[in-house]
Amino acid sequence: MPRLFTGLEIPAQTGLMLSMLRGGLRGARWIDPENYHITLRFIGDIDDRTADEVANALEKIRRAPIEICLDGLGSFGNGKPHAVWARVNPSPELKELQAEQERILQRLHLPPERRKYTPHVTVARCRTSTNEDVAKWLSERGGFEAPPFLAGRFVLFSAKASVGGGPYLVEEAYPLAA
Repeated sequence: MPRLFTGLEIPAQTGLMLSMLRGGLRGARWIDPENYHITLRFIGDIDDRTADEVANALEKIRRAPIEICLDGLGSFGNGKPHAVWARVNPSPELKELQAEQERILQRLHLPPERRKYTPHVTVARCRTSTNEDVAKWLSERGGFEAPPFLAGRFVLFSAKASVGGGPYLVEEAYPLAA
């Protein structure tokens, strides 16, 4: 039973810049640079037949390449931080790609995503970090920006059932070349 999600890959140069953010946050488990990505839609644990249906349905998407801009840092966690991330500018093109995938997956009777889409690249998972630790880390690195890059494809990733952070495998790749 694969655990799947769709996403955009991060170029090596951008990954290097993100990796320079590592350190200085007590209680953090840093994501390895080869596992950086922008999640478009988490699918979850599904059977092989449904996985094949998902892979085939995603082939119908026809979109142009998307310019991706990383500009800023933030954290997730309601009361207790659980991740720190680099912000991805939510361009209309990126939101439209994500929304199209959401519609396709719902047509396959997969449950809808309940959270509002917030494009980001997770840099670390916060195991025992406090709000104060995260606030200090963010304030010291808050002006983060990376040069824009062009996403020429989106991918269907698989992940091991774990606490997140990889390793992630590319199962299928779909060109953005409409």
